[in-house]
This record gives sequence, C-alpha cells and structure tokens, in this order.
Amino acid sequence: MQHDATFSNKTLGADLRALRKARGLTLQDIADQMDRSVGWVSQIERDLSEPSITDLRQIAKVLDVPISLLFGQANAKADEAGIVVRAGARRPIGSRTAGLIEELLSPDLSDDFEVVHSTFQPHSRAGEMITRPTQEVGYVVSGALDMVISGQRFTLNPGDSFRIKEEPHEWINPYDAPAVVVWVIAPPVY
Repeated sequence: MQHDATFSNKTLGADLRALRKARGLTLQDIADQMDRSVGWVSQIERDLSEPSITDLRQIAKVLDVPISLLFGQANAKADEAGIVVRAGARRPIGSRTAGLIEELLSPDLSDDFEVVHSTFQPHSRAGEMITRPTQEVGYVVSGALDMVISGQRFTLNPGDSFRIKEEPHEWINPYDAPAVVVWVIAPPVY
C-alpha cells in the first residue's frame, strides 16, 4: 500500500476545529465518519499530528469544503503567517458553484468570523435560496449584484452594503460584468 506524503500547515488544526464547530460536529462525529479514533482527530486539531493527503481529502469531504481550503496560505512569509494574506496567496473556498469564485481574505478560520472575497460572474445565480445559521454583511466593491433576502429583491451597486441574519437569500448577477463583493460571515461556515 502506497502512503501519501504528509502535509504541514501551522493553521490546519485551528481551521479544522473552527470548521467542525461551525457545523455543530463533535470530535466523535468526525472520528466516526472517518473510521478513526477521537484521539487521532484531536491530535490533528492540536497540530500534534500531520494528516496525509488521503486523510485531508476525507476530512474535506466530511466537512463539506474543497480540499484546497485545507492547504493553508501559499507563499506566506514566516513573519506574516496568520497575520497578512497577500493577494496572490488567498485560499479558494466555497462550493465552487458555477459563476461564483470565493477566496478567503482572513488568514485562517480561527476567528469568530471570516472575510471572503466573492466574484460573481456575469449572468450567473445561486439557483436556490440559501439559509444558514449566520450573520453576514456584504460590501459591493465593483459591478452590480441582485440579492433576494427574505423574498425582497435588491439591486446593489459599488459602495452599497447589505446584512443577512439567518434569512433565506439568493444572489443573482444578471449583468454583463462581474460583481465583486467582500463578505463577512459569523460564525465561519467555510
């Protein structure tokens, strides 16, 4: 049996713990779904053990996140890690829904919130109402975006912002240009 190379990431444990808690899962829940011990999961979360790539794939599946989210910041200088996220080092996150590109602006997921850079491609939409146990604020940087929040449709332009409190919502970009939105979500969901 061939073993995958292990992967080291200074924020992996904190990110996994934050994702697990945001989903209301216990260490036991993760251990059961992965057919591993609670101790093994705990060691990963405390950065005492390094999971293999195969383990990371399975963890990503259990937490319903893209595996790329678990690979940390690219090219972070030692004195910047956990503090600064350079434009070229953002981690891709989200479901990769057609027409939506999301990148984590926060250094990791260990805070009580996350900041996301979202690019909504022209003529794209979520396709369904989304409801999650969060409070969210979005700020439109460029382009225009329609948001349906609790059945009410709003057209948002650069400089506009909005708030969602555990309400059903959907994004729609019926326009010819991409819309860029900075999104703050508490607690983290990615």
